[in-house]
Amino acid sequence: MPAPGPNLKRATIRDVAALAGVSIGTASKALNGQGKLRAETRDRVAAAARELGFAPNVLARGLLAGRTFTVGVITTDSFGRFSIPVMLGAEDALGAGQISVFMCDTRDEPERERQYLDMLLSRRVDGLIVAGRRIEPRPSIGLTLGVPVVYAMTQSMDSDEPAILPDDAGGGRLAAEHLLALGRRRFGHITGPERFLAARKRARGFCDAMAGAGLPFTANDVLYGEWSEAWGREAARLVMRTTPGVDAIFCGSDQIARGVSDTLRLIGCRVPEDIALVGFDNWSPMVLGADPSLTSVDMCLEDVGRVAAQHLLLAISKEPTHGVHTVPCRLVTRGSTSPGTS
Repeated sequence: MPAPGPNLKRATIRDVAALAGVSIGTASKALNGQGKLRAETRDRVAAAARELGFAPNVLARGLLAGRTFTVGVITTDSFGRFSIPVMLGAEDALGAGQISVFMCDTRDEPERERQYLDMLLSRRVDGLIVAGRRIEPRPSIGLTLGVPVVYAMTQSMDSDEPAILPDDAGGGRLAAEHLLALGRRRFGHITGPERFLAARKRARGFCDAMAGAGLPFTANDVLYGEWSEAWGREAARLVMRTTPGVDAIFCGSDQIARGVSDTLRLIGCRVPEDIALVGFDNWSPMVLGADPSLTSVDMCLEDVGRVAAQHLLLAISKEPTHGVHTVPCRLVTRGSTSPGTS
């Protein structure tokens, strides 16, 4: 039914109740999904609302419920490399509930974070998602804010606060299992700085899979360095000198893997025929710009955001979760491990 013109009266909840033959309270409960009503009653009220072109006033409904149907996202990732996919996933989950999202970039400045937090709380947001670019524990944004908080791609130093992280260790295992399935048996692992928790977790998952396969690759064989192509180029030469017969290299990031790929090509090693190569992040500019294109572990950051939003909705509904929850990674196979794959 078209929206009423300027001279037509807009339908009210009273009109819907009268047409459906129920009380105003019953009509309201039916439209808001509340109360224990028969399916027949809910259907009758919904049909009446459609016939009259009635749309509930979201703001009024929110005021009655003590909610604003808004959520704040505070991020420290000014480049957006991690926070944008997380935010998109969160919006997917929250949009289904007609919830608007305010996104604030703190640029890693505590004072800016405090100002944004004050602003969001003054707007009476229903909850907060705190997103980051590193999974290291960070200071809690606050335990007495009066609204629920969920962390995504980062975590609070208060271990009880809910946090949603990619399964970095699981991603390392995925890379190892893929290379083992290809029949590779002499491995190198080149990754970023050891101070990064993600680097250590990815290495641990890789080493655990090697141990499970009975292969002599341990934590002592991991090459820690920098998240850069330059380190990948340098470390590739080091692996070739120290690991005779190496036939597979797992890299802790796609940038590192691009550098490794460049060096292998320069010294005449064919990828993947001589050495299979796997990266981590599945970052399109890196994996698709390499020659051959890179097999990589995807952290599924949109899923991280989506799950964080789901946990926040549970908390808003007075069903809070606690502690760290991980989201599985997935392996995307391309030419650097499978010849002929785009």
